[in-house]
Amino acid sequence: MFLIDRRQMLALAAWSAAASKAWAQAPLTPAEQALHEAAKREGEITWYSGQYSAEASEAAGRAFNARYPGVRCNVVRSTSQVAFQRLSQDQRAGVAQCDVFSSTNGGHYIQLKRQNRLMQFRPASADGVLPILRQADPDNYFQSSFLGIYLMAHNTRMVPEAEAPKSWTDILDPKWKDKLAVGHPGFSGAIGLWALQMRTMYGPDYLRRFERNKPQIGRSSIDPVTMMEAGERAVGVAVPSASTLFSMSRGNPLKLIYPTEGVIAALSPSAIIRNAPHPNAAKLFMEFTCGPALSTAVRELFNESLRPDVPPPEGSRPLDQVTMLAPSLEDAEKGVPEVREQWREIFGV
Repeated sequence: MFLIDRRQMLALAAWSAAASKAWAQAPLTPAEQALHEAAKREGEITWYSGQYSAEASEAAGRAFNARYPGVRCNVVRSTSQVAFQRLSQDQRAGVAQCDVFSSTNGGHYIQLKRQNRLMQFRPASADGVLPILRQADPDNYFQSSFLGIYLMAHNTRMVPEAEAPKSWTDILDPKWKDKLAVGHPGFSGAIGLWALQMRTMYGPDYLRRFERNKPQIGRSSIDPVTMMEAGERAVGVAVPSASTLFSMSRGNPLKLIYPTEGVIAALSPSAIIRNAPHPNAAKLFMEFTCGPALSTAVRELFNESLRPDVPPPEGSRPLDQVTMLAPSLEDAEKGVPEVREQWREIFGV
C-alpha cells in the first residue's frame, strides 16, 4: 500500500504546474498544426466525457484550450451510461451536438461502429501511447484514450488494514453486511465492467451473494469514495484509484486495496461522431487525448498516464506490478446490458 504525505503533494503540484505549462507552450506537431488551423475556423469542440471525473475532465478541457488558442473545449461531463443515453437522444432528435464521445463501456463503440455512427480517424499521437493502448480498433473508428484502474478501498478509521478485505470474494463474507458501497451499472460503465467480470470469474450467483451484504448503492463509481469520506460505509467496491488517491491527498483516511485476483482495467476509447458539427476540432482533440499534454493534465488529479514519457501518478502501484482484468469490447457489448438487468432484478434499483 502507498501513503501520500504533504511534502509529496507539494512536489507533485509544482511538477504538474510546470509540466502543464511546458506542454501548453511546446511546439505543435505537424499533425496538430494542420488541424489547429482548420479547427480555429470552427472555434469549438463539444466533448461528452464519461471517463474522467468532473475535475479531471475540466482540467483536460483547460489544457486543450491553453494548447490550442482559438478553439474552445465544451466539456459535458456525466457517467458513461448517461453520456451514451444523451448521444442516443441526439440521434433520435436528429441533432448533432457531440463531437467526441468518451465512455468506459467499450461495448458502446462496437454498437456505434456497427450502426455507422463513427468517423474513421487515427491520431498520429497514438503512436506514442503505451503499447496496450495503441490500436483499439483495427479499422480506426475509435482510439484508446483512457486507462482507468478500479479496485477497492477502505476507511482506515473504520477498518484496520489487517482486517480489510483482500480479494473480490472477501466482500461476500457476512461480516461486511451494511459496510460496503458501490456504484450502479445503470449509470457507470466501469461498474458494468466490474459486475460482468465478477460474473465471468465467479458465476451468476456472485451478485446475489453480494446483495445479501446490503451495499449502499450510488450512481457513479466515484460515489462510494464520498460515502467512505463521510464515514457512511467502511469499504468502497470497484472505486477508481484516481478519485481515491485524490481524496487521500486531501487528508481523508482512505487506503487503496489491490485485490489479489487483480484490478478492473477500463481500457477505454474515444471516438469522433460521424455527424460531428466540428470535425476538424474533433480530430485535433483526438490528437490531444493521445498526446503528452492530456496525460500531464490528468496526472495532477492522480489519473493514469497513457504515455511512457509522462510518469504515473504519485501513490499508484506501477502497472507492471498489477494484474489487470478486463472484458473484451465484444463481451462488454453483450454482457454489460445483461448484468445491468440482473442488477435491477437482484437489488431492486
